[in-house]
Amino acid sequence: MGGRNIDLDFCSSEFSFVSWLEDLHLIPLVQISDPFYIKLVKEFYMNFRIASSPNEEFALSSTVKGQRIYLDARILASILHIPHTGLYIFKYKKWSKVEGFHPNQNLSILYPNDPNIHPNMALTTNRLSVDHRLLHHLIVH
Repeated sequence: MGGRNIDLDFCSSEFSFVSWLEDLHLIPLVQISDPFYIKLVKEFYMNFRIASSPNEEFALSSTVKGQRIYLDARILASILHIPHTGLYIFKYKKWSKVEGFHPNQNLSILYPNDPNIHPNMALTTNRLSVDHRLLHHLIVH
Protein backbone atom coordinates (compact mmCIF):
# COMPACT_ATOMS: atom_id res chain seq x y z
CA MET A 1 0.00 0.00 0.00
CA GLY A 2 1.21 3.53 -0.72
CA GLY A 3 2.39 6.01 1.87
CA ARG A 4 0.57 8.96 3.40
CA ASN A 5 0.89 12.16 1.40
CA ILE A 6 -0.79 15.52 1.80
CA ASP A 7 -1.24 17.79 -1.20
CA LEU A 8 0.72 20.70 0.26
CA ASP A 9 0.00 23.01 -2.68
CA PHE A 10 -3.74 22.67 -2.19
CA CYS A 11 -3.65 22.70 1.60
CA SER A 12 -1.28 25.67 1.99
CA SER A 13 -3.63 27.88 -0.04
CA GLU A 14 -6.69 26.77 1.95
CA PHE A 15 -5.50 25.96 5.48
CA SER A 16 -2.99 27.47 7.89
CA PHE A 17 -1.94 24.16 9.46
CA VAL A 18 0.67 23.63 6.71
CA SER A 19 2.72 26.52 8.10
CA TRP A 20 2.36 24.98 11.57
CA LEU A 21 3.76 21.70 10.24
CA GLU A 22 6.64 23.60 8.62
CA ASP A 23 7.39 25.47 11.87
CA LEU A 24 7.45 22.16 13.76
CA HIS A 25 9.58 20.50 11.04
CA LEU A 26 6.88 17.83 10.55
CA ILE A 27 6.48 18.10 6.76
CA PRO A 28 8.49 14.87 6.23
CA LEU A 29 5.98 13.04 8.44
CA VAL A 30 3.06 13.96 6.19
CA GLN A 31 5.02 13.37 3.00
CA ILE A 32 5.79 9.70 3.55
CA SER A 33 5.88 8.01 0.18
CA ASP A 34 7.44 4.72 1.23
CA PRO A 35 5.13 1.73 1.01
CA PHE A 36 3.69 0.31 4.20
CA TYR A 37 1.64 -2.78 4.91
CA ILE A 38 -1.54 -2.38 6.93
CA LYS A 39 -1.52 -5.86 8.47
CA LEU A 40 2.08 -5.51 9.67
CA VAL A 41 1.41 -2.07 11.13
CA LYS A 42 -1.66 -3.43 12.95
CA GLU A 43 0.35 -6.36 14.30
CA PHE A 44 3.06 -3.95 15.48
CA TYR A 45 0.57 -1.85 17.45
CA MET A 46 -1.39 -4.86 18.75
CA ASN A 47 1.82 -6.21 20.32
CA PHE A 48 3.13 -2.81 21.48
CA ARG A 49 4.17 -2.90 25.16
CA ILE A 50 6.19 -0.92 27.66
CA ALA A 51 9.30 -3.04 28.12
CA SER A 52 10.92 -1.21 30.99
CA SER A 53 10.27 -1.29 34.71
CA PRO A 54 9.93 1.94 36.75
CA ASN A 55 13.60 1.80 37.80
CA GLU A 56 14.96 1.39 34.26
CA GLU A 57 15.30 3.76 31.33
CA PHE A 58 12.08 3.95 29.30
CA ALA A 59 11.73 1.35 26.54
CA LEU A 60 9.03 -0.08 24.29
CA SER A 61 8.84 -3.38 22.48
CA SER A 62 6.67 -5.13 19.95
CA THR A 63 6.68 -8.29 17.91
CA VAL A 64 5.91 -8.57 14.19
CA LYS A 65 5.91 -11.99 12.50
CA GLY A 66 7.88 -13.40 15.43
CA GLN A 67 10.56 -10.68 15.17
CA ARG A 68 11.03 -8.66 18.38
CA ILE A 69 11.40 -4.90 17.95
CA TYR A 70 12.96 -3.05 20.88
CA LEU A 71 12.86 0.75 21.11
CA ASP A 72 14.63 2.50 23.97
CA ALA A 73 14.61 6.27 24.54
CA ARG A 74 17.74 6.84 22.43
CA ILE A 75 16.34 4.90 19.46
CA LEU A 76 13.01 6.74 19.70
CA ALA A 77 14.80 10.11 19.82
CA SER A 78 16.80 9.11 16.74
CA ILE A 79 13.68 8.03 14.83
CA LEU A 80 11.84 11.23 15.77
CA HIS A 81 14.91 13.41 15.07
CA ILE A 82 14.77 14.99 18.51
CA PRO A 83 17.55 15.33 21.10
CA HIS A 84 17.73 12.68 23.79
CA THR A 85 17.88 14.86 26.89
CA GLY A 86 16.03 12.56 29.23
CA LEU A 87 12.38 11.83 29.80
CA TYR A 88 9.63 13.95 31.21
CA ILE A 89 6.45 12.21 32.31
CA PHE A 90 3.23 14.09 31.59
CA LYS A 91 0.31 13.33 33.83
CA TYR A 92 -2.93 12.41 32.09
CA LYS A 93 -5.45 15.29 32.00
CA LYS A 94 -3.12 17.59 33.92
CA TRP A 95 -1.50 20.73 32.52
CA SER A 96 2.25 21.11 32.89
CA LYS A 97 3.44 23.97 35.04
CA VAL A 98 5.86 26.12 33.07
CA GLU A 99 6.86 29.64 34.02
CA GLY A 100 5.10 32.20 31.82
CA PHE A 101 2.61 29.65 30.43
CA HIS A 102 -1.06 29.50 31.21
CA PRO A 103 -3.37 26.89 29.63
CA ASN A 104 -5.99 29.53 28.83
CA GLN A 105 -3.59 31.11 26.32
CA ASN A 106 -3.49 27.89 24.29
CA LEU A 107 -7.17 27.19 24.74
CA SER A 108 -8.11 30.62 23.39
CA ILE A 109 -6.12 29.77 20.22
CA LEU A 110 -7.58 26.28 19.86
CA TYR A 111 -11.15 27.32 20.70
CA PRO A 112 -11.44 30.95 19.53
CA ASN A 113 -15.26 30.82 19.36
CA ASP A 114 -15.71 29.74 22.96
CA PRO A 115 -14.81 32.53 25.44
CA ASN A 116 -15.92 30.36 28.39
CA ILE A 117 -13.42 27.57 27.73
CA HIS A 118 -11.20 26.65 30.68
CA PRO A 119 -8.58 23.94 31.42
CA ASN A 120 -10.93 21.75 33.47
CA MET A 121 -13.50 21.35 30.70
CA ALA A 122 -13.79 18.30 28.47
CA LEU A 123 -11.90 19.39 25.35
CA THR A 124 -13.51 17.77 22.34
CA THR A 125 -12.45 17.92 18.71
CA ASN A 126 -15.89 18.96 17.47
CA ARG A 127 -15.27 22.38 19.05
CA LEU A 128 -11.96 22.88 17.24
CA SER A 129 -11.58 25.16 14.24
CA VAL A 130 -11.33 23.47 10.84
CA ASP A 131 -7.53 23.95 10.75
CA HIS A 132 -7.05 22.47 14.19
CA ARG A 133 -9.46 19.63 13.47
CA LEU A 134 -7.54 18.72 10.29
CA LEU A 135 -4.24 18.87 12.15
CA HIS A 136 -5.67 16.65 14.90
CA HIS A 137 -6.91 14.17 12.26
CA LEU A 138 -3.48 14.07 10.58
CA ILE A 139 -1.73 13.35 13.86
CA VAL A 140 -4.18 10.79 15.24
CA HIS A 141 -5.17 8.84 12.14
